[in-house]
Amino acid sequence: MLRYALRTLSARKGGFTGAFLALFCASALITACGILLETGLRGTIGTERYAGSPVIVAADQNVHQVTVERKGDKTKRKEKTKPLGERVWLPAGTVTTLAALPGVRAAVPEVTFPAYAVTASGRVVPGVDGKASYGHAWTSAPLTPFTLVEGAAPAAPDEVVVDRELAARAGLKPGAEVTVQSTDAPRTYRVTGVAAPTGGDLGQQTSLFFTDAEAGRLSRHAGRVMAVGVLPEAGVSPSELAARVAQALDGSGATVATGGDRGPVEFLDAAKARIKLVSMGGAIGGTSLLVAILVVVGTFALTIQQRHRELALLRAVAATPRQVRALIGREALIVGALAGVLGAVAGLPVAHWLHGRFVEFKAIPETLRPTVGVFPFFAAVGASLLGAWAAARISARRASRIRPAEALSEAAMERRTVAWGRLGAGVGFLVGGVVLLVVLATLRSEPAATPVTFLSVVVLAVAVSLLGPLVARIAVAVLGVPLRVSRVGGHLATANARAHTKRLSAAITPLTLLIAMACTVFFVQTTMGAAATAQARAGNKADWVVGSAGPGVPAQAGERLRRVPGVAAVTEVVRTSVRVGLEKYPAQGVSTDGLALTWDPAVTAGTLDGFGPRSVALSELAADALGKRPGDRLGLALGDGTETELTVAAVYERGLGFGDVTMAHALVARHVDNPLASSLLVKTEDGAGPGRAELGRALGALPGVAVLDRDEVEDLQAEVQRSNAEVNYLAMGLIIAFTAIAVVNTLAMSVFDRTREFALLRLIGTTRRQVRGMLRIEAALVVLIAAVLGSGIAFAVLTAFSVGMTGSASPSVDVPTYLGTVGCAALLTALATLVPGRLALAGRPADVIGSRV
Repeated sequence: MLRYALRTLSARKGGFTGAFLALFCASALITACGILLETGLRGTIGTERYAGSPVIVAADQNVHQVTVERKGDKTKRKEKTKPLGERVWLPAGTVTTLAALPGVRAAVPEVTFPAYAVTASGRVVPGVDGKASYGHAWTSAPLTPFTLVEGAAPAAPDEVVVDRELAARAGLKPGAEVTVQSTDAPRTYRVTGVAAPTGGDLGQQTSLFFTDAEAGRLSRHAGRVMAVGVLPEAGVSPSELAARVAQALDGSGATVATGGDRGPVEFLDAAKARIKLVSMGGAIGGTSLLVAILVVVGTFALTIQQRHRELALLRAVAATPRQVRALIGREALIVGALAGVLGAVAGLPVAHWLHGRFVEFKAIPETLRPTVGVFPFFAAVGASLLGAWAAARISARRASRIRPAEALSEAAMERRTVAWGRLGAGVGFLVGGVVLLVVLATLRSEPAATPVTFLSVVVLAVAVSLLGPLVARIAVAVLGVPLRVSRVGGHLATANARAHTKRLSAAITPLTLLIAMACTVFFVQTTMGAAATAQARAGNKADWVVGSAGPGVPAQAGERLRRVPGVAAVTEVVRTSVRVGLEKYPAQGVSTDGLALTWDPAVTAGTLDGFGPRSVALSELAADALGKRPGDRLGLALGDGTETELTVAAVYERGLGFGDVTMAHALVARHVDNPLASSLLVKTEDGAGPGRAELGRALGALPGVAVLDRDEVEDLQAEVQRSNAEVNYLAMGLIIAFTAIAVVNTLAMSVFDRTREFALLRLIGTTRRQVRGMLRIEAALVVLIAAVLGSGIAFAVLTAFSVGMTGSASPSVDVPTYLGTVGCAALLTALATLVPGRLALAGRPADVIGSRV
């Protein structure tokens, strides 16, 4: 049987090319997603700052939840952890403890805080390549190690050492003066030296070094250190030293890192990006697999449909159903193996390209390096083999079961009766899709809703695939009358569509999936963005907003603005996140004086009157999830892990615009890495308030700080939303591209299979122009039906998503984007239909009819 399968593949290369391409693309996509997933699970995070210290001690950066289950005499203990949003600091006494250990040459404390140089013109200088810029104590320089290449170490509070890269970029030399914007008001320092790391300039951060006292003041964490680097004495190995350190700190909550584990301690964002990469890789890979199965089944079904005459002859000459299924199965396995191996190899550069784009979009840091193992390749090949075999068995089921006497007649004419099994399966998937929509409408967090959203699209697309012939008949019955306006082309197109509804269905399905998936990807982002923007616009009562192009707005800006005549209230806003149990909630801290004048979150329960440092306000989403109402006590972990208990003062509606948890600025600012405000909300007195110019003069020369009106703020928010959406567009864009290839593939296969039909039409007097006209009308019919079905699926999914996430059935659809999506689908259909059609009409009709297929 294997020999016959190889001969069939050799004789019908064109027929199996479509299946090969579909499996090849699926394998490449699965490999790429598998590598991203493996990178998230096992990817290495290189260290820069701690390269000179073999052992690093830091605080535990996670919250923990322990559950104990008792079953009879057995007790099962489970512990779950989730990362915190801010840095957790160690007690300064840890340094003394470590320094006293045998084998320790030095215990070097580390403090890190935002610190940016400012040019003479007031421009904030970003870190290397636009990255972060940090301040440290000069005594921590050995951790890298940094050594002086010019000048001397800082000895006074107004002295600073800058790294070599910043000195070259900003034109700084020993003796020069530089203004630094850190966690306090901007201050002018004298550059006493230039330092450089022994291994070359750092690529992920810029470094400024201060005296120990000044670094402690700017860090805002008195009596604490961010980490401790432990340097061994000669002859003591890092592993031996790490064991001693771990034993000494047992039970303190500190963690000990060596080797490749030092990177996650230095780059907290990289450690968090691992989780994001696992989530993205799993979501893209899972959706890709579902889409691949749908596409490959459709492609194999079309391939087998094109071979109906051949399979009919096999049945007529006594081939058993089992032999026919075995032949088709072996053919599929051969195609699947070849496509799987080649696609897996092609997936490697796709994975590296994806990783690069994610880094470029700042979705993951550059320090999280891609990890390539054998698992993604085996998974891709295995999925290709399994998918090909399953698709072939599903598609060949009916072709192998028909009786020999019926086989040749079935090959000549498509069966018109309803396949009840297919109809039942289609209804089942349709019901499953409706159930998913109901579930989606109840999900109120984006991480939970996103996978269900795209699963709903695929399930409903499967329902369309199974119900396709019935849908095609109904559509042709409705559109048949207007199609006859074109007398020849319209008549031929209508007759063909009625006679070959399965072929029409095979063309409609991938195009429906393409339109539905693309619209969902695009408009999930616009729906969330529009709702958040509308809530922020309605809740912001300020006349002006002060923002910063640097690390943030210093507290001095608020103090100066409050002294301006005509300013009624100034509210400082700082962003963070909190954990309640293991659940993470976006949060903000707001200054409480005059809060009602600048901020209206649409309170639905309780009041913001008397809102203070021990108060918390919750969005309706958070209040419902936590079962809290005004007057209840809420225990939570702040961004740096500090446990606190607050009183719920109010519940508000506009959680998308302002976050789920709101606390006092005075509380939050003490527990974040960057205490500077992200913005100031300024409310002026009606009719007599100062304008932009007066407020700008009051701010003086604060670097990077600007006064914005409400329209400018909304423009900036929209830009941030677009930037965040680019990651999702890229991630799901691969699936859309795969589906687009499947559209072209399926349509081209369908047209090339009709070469004899076109020749017969030519022989009975139909001109080439009339045949091309028929193809154009058929293509328009496919696009119209697919656009209606795809748009319907997308609208249903987006409506359910909007109900769950925003509380209202109001999906936001950008009309030009929608028209562009349908237009691209129409262009793909036209190219995949008319170009193959022109090629199919190139031969002489008599030669085509007489050729062997």
